[in-house]
Amino acid sequence: MEGFDKNDGFERNDKEEIFSKAVRAGKRTYFFDVKATRKNDYYLTLTESKKRFEEDGRFHFEKHKIFLYKEDFEKFAEGLQEAIEFIRSIQGDVIAEPEEELESVVSREYTDIEFEDLSK
Repeated sequence: MEGFDKNDGFERNDKEEIFSKAVRAGKRTYFFDVKATRKNDYYLTLTESKKRFEEDGRFHFEKHKIFLYKEDFEKFAEGLQEAIEFIRSIQGDVIAEPEEELESVVSREYTDIEFEDLSK
């Protein structure tokens, strides 16, 4: 094919991803990736990734992705900040992780038993 270079796609992929940040949060990982269009306009992809297990023990990653373009950054940030402030005004600043909540429930329901207690 005339005008086709095998390496065209590789060059574009190297240029496409500009910055990447992974944030682990409990059972989820969030990825913030800055990428560039062919015209070198930057945009952001937000990806939530969760590990899901099948009944046979195999697993896969369930991913949800949002593309955020630079003309929407300010409105998106304002909306996100407003939603966070709403939650904090209702529930406070500190929100326990699900694992922490489970541990506190378990520790309230059971008492420590010493092995000596079992032999009596």
